[in-house]
Amino acid sequence: MDHASREENPVGIAVVGAGAAGLMAAIWAGRTAIDPGRTKDSSTLKSINIVLFDTKPKIGAKILMSGGTRCNVTNQDVKPSDFQGGPSHFVKHVLEAFTPQETIRFFKEIGVELTLESTGKYFPVTHSAQTVLEALKREAKRVGVTFKTGVRITEIQKAAGSFHLKSADGTYHVSARKVVLATGGLSYPTTGSDGAGHEVAKRFGHTIVPTVPALTPLLTSDSDWKILSGISLEVGLSFSALGGRNGKKESECRGSFLFTHFGFSGPAALDISRHFSGAQKEKHPQIIANFLPEHREESLNVALQSARKKNPNKCIKNLLADEFSLPDRFVETFLKKSKVSGAEPIAKCSSENRKRLIRSLCHYPLEVTGVFGYTKAEVTAGGVDLKEINVATMESKLVDGLYFAGELMDADGRIGGFNFQWAWSTGAQAGRSAGNSCQRGVAVA
Repeated sequence: MDHASREENPVGIAVVGAGAAGLMAAIWAGRTAIDPGRTKDSSTLKSINIVLFDTKPKIGAKILMSGGTRCNVTNQDVKPSDFQGGPSHFVKHVLEAFTPQETIRFFKEIGVELTLESTGKYFPVTHSAQTVLEALKREAKRVGVTFKTGVRITEIQKAAGSFHLKSADGTYHVSARKVVLATGGLSYPTTGSDGAGHEVAKRFGHTIVPTVPALTPLLTSDSDWKILSGISLEVGLSFSALGGRNGKKESECRGSFLFTHFGFSGPAALDISRHFSGAQKEKHPQIIANFLPEHREESLNVALQSARKKNPNKCIKNLLADEFSLPDRFVETFLKKSKVSGAEPIAKCSSENRKRLIRSLCHYPLEVTGVFGYTKAEVTAGGVDLKEINVATMESKLVDGLYFAGELMDADGRIGGFNFQWAWSTGAQAGRSAGNSCQRGVAVA
């Protein structure tokens, strides 16, 4: 064997996965290894070796590509209701243990100033994700973390109180007293997220809630919508499945909506996607669009009546574009699909046509055929069941010394920095807990 045998010189903590959650876990494990009575200098480190493993030679690909390469670090207001998946009380406890405010302070400590945008999102003032990644790497090295990249850990077993980790090709073996799994889910597999962590957790007896892609674009076969590629507008979307709750709305969201050459994207489409991708076809999943989300049918009828009185001779097409600020090309396509004449003056619009127009604007069934999938998904829905994890420590309830952080667990947030906050919060909790537990072991030894 090229490396030290399993029984010799076990590392203190092995963190598997060097994404946002893994880096955070390694950093906070390292910080707990520093004597709290001394300064945070590497010379005060106790004898807890922390090794951070990653499949890729270069780490942090998802950090670098996030937020349009600007990295949306967190959000001004992060609540359990911003997440889907496991129990909300679990999410609440985790977010309270390491809050967005603590995240902002942490990044300031390591040299990353954040700026708040009007959307509630926090970005680095440099508007560069590279700033975030480099700061995390510097801090990890400062607290004594060793990086082991280009090593794909696929097998972890526990025997005689130690974990034994093995690479996929069998050439790398190491043992560790504690393990933090932060391998991510299945989203953007080219970055190294391949579900290996789920397999490891499953072999340890953990339940894996079925996974589906989330925050991924929607697909359509409707050529009328595809020709609007590049046009965006504010919409409200609702999801329902006839076999679920008798056709009642199961989820709603509102935000920017982008027509693409393959279907629909933008924050609203991405947020609703996890529901569509997880629905069974026999339940007839449906996404309804409200193209004027500030209105319901009643208020829109009043608004149209008012517009009719002011400009009785204005054609419907121009009225929708001028009075309701809808893009011209969208209006043309929408009226064609709704079978309403755009050239007709609003005063001559029949009651039947007006009702059809109002119904279509507020309640249009989008022709969605599927989702783009994991290749373009920003996060994975499903994963390790939160009920099997200690919320106070992120430690497995089934296996002592095994901790979880980040996306591989059954919790996924909406777009806007929420999934990064989940990574920072769970990573900090797992790292602190593993570090404290390992530190106690060193003191006893």
